[in-house]
Amino acid sequence: MERRYASHPNEVKRFDTERLRQEFHIPKLFTPDQLELVLTHEDRMIVGGAAPVNEAVKLEVDLKELGVAYFLERRELGAINVGGPGIISVDGTDYELNTKDCLYVGMGSEEVLFKSKDAANPAKFYLNSAPAHKEFPTAKTTLAEAESGALGSIENSNDRTIHRFIHENGLQSSQLVMGMTQLKTGNMWNTMPAHVHPRRMEAYMYFDLPEEAVVFHLMGEPDETRHIVMRNEQAVISPSWSIHSGVGTSNYTFIWGMAGDNKAYSDMDAVPMKHLK
Repeated sequence: MERRYASHPNEVKRFDTERLRQEFHIPKLFTPDQLELVLTHEDRMIVGGAAPVNEAVKLEVDLKELGVAYFLERRELGAINVGGPGIISVDGTDYELNTKDCLYVGMGSEEVLFKSKDAANPAKFYLNSAPAHKEFPTAKTTLAEAESGALGSIENSNDRTIHRFIHENGLQSSQLVMGMTQLKTGNMWNTMPAHVHPRRMEAYMYFDLPEEAVVFHLMGEPDETRHIVMRNEQAVISPSWSIHSGVGTSNYTFIWGMAGDNKAYSDMDAVPMKHLK
């Protein structure tokens, strides 16, 4: 598990492209039959992926990194499948997940295994984990069952659908919030006008991007913005003081995950367009 440290906006404004990517960009999430994890000190979120192909992948790390007896002793987990049909086994109970299905795994679950149903079309489980102070039951939801709503317009190139999986009115959690946003064909912008939410950090994972397409992910203080070039199935860490928005060379889908002081999706501080620099 890779470790990333928290950063101050006064420091980040001096970063060049390479340093920005070192601190915030997560280029590799899915390695066949392996677990890829990044621990960020931004609210101690863990971002990663499990890509079982020929064998099960177990949720485990060097426990000295977390100071516990097993991964979810003091944590909770959200997993969204962005590949073929798969199975997540939690303490012996199997949950089948098709593409874009979500599973919440509660604190106290000791053994978590990720499996694919077909090695020729393997599952890819995108993972977010946050510290937890209360146990909630493991539960699954599908894309069709999620609370969904339309946002944006074709005139602003941001006609999109937001699906909320783990949130106040959906799968219950201690602090983790997760969902998915799908941009319609011909639309490229997400989350613009931008916002910040000083009470929560956030991570994005962009996928459903054509091979040659990219997303220019915008970050930084509203009056001191930077960008990171993102490709398919890559993630980016957004500190609580930073905007998090992007524009692609194609439409795309992205998964957002948050951790912090509350679970209110609408708790955000809007940034007027005239304040962006």
